[in-house]
Amino acid sequence: MAGSPAPKSLAWYLAQVPDFPEAPPPQRVQLPKDGSAPFWFRVPTDQKVAFITIDDGGLARPPAVVDFIREAHIPVTMFLNSPAAAEHTPYFKQIEAAGGVVENHTITHTSLKGRPYAFQKHEICGAADKLEQLFGKRPTLFRPPFGNRDATTLKAAYDCGMKAVFHWTETVNEGIVRYQTPTKVVKPGEVLLMHFRPALMDDLLAALKAIHRSGLTPVLLEDYVG
Repeated sequence: MAGSPAPKSLAWYLAQVPDFPEAPPPQRVQLPKDGSAPFWFRVPTDQKVAFITIDDGGLARPPAVVDFIREAHIPVTMFLNSPAAAEHTPYFKQIEAAGGVVENHTITHTSLKGRPYAFQKHEICGAADKLEQLFGKRPTLFRPPFGNRDATTLKAAYDCGMKAVFHWTETVNEGIVRYQTPTKVVKPGEVLLMHFRPALMDDLLAALKAIHRSGLTPVLLEDYVG
């Protein structure tokens, strides 16, 4: 259509990626041993790092994302719903081969808060079982759909082998970072959330630029927790 902007190439995205300071040697986080998984908006670390996470998997899987993650060395944690992971396993395995890690986001993407223990455990353990079957490694981290959780969620997650349960501190959608504070700064240990949507290339680039502006380096969540 006349007047429409030309689609941006992979080379264009790669040229926009900032140069980051070298990541510090990761300091693994101490986990509580009280029979319940901790729930974190941010990883409790003072190191100058931040974490990129991508949720769901069923809506869209832009093909160029795989090459972007590989060539730009973007550390990403994928919190996948197990049916989406089963339907599109080759795509997520490509991201895994590029350095991404698959983690748990339930079976049906339903809100867990207030549901019985057996229901929550089925959603978390069932997804973990399927993801282990598909990728050969059992997830150890969990994100509840919509961030909704209660004490039962944290107990069920722990009983399913999840080391920690995560919310987020910034969201990224259609290339726009939405901050939790008016200072518009990503702070050490913060977790950025995006989704497998059509604009994921723009979201990844926006996250990288926001992390860079804050003087931080993106690193892999699993190097610190799990």
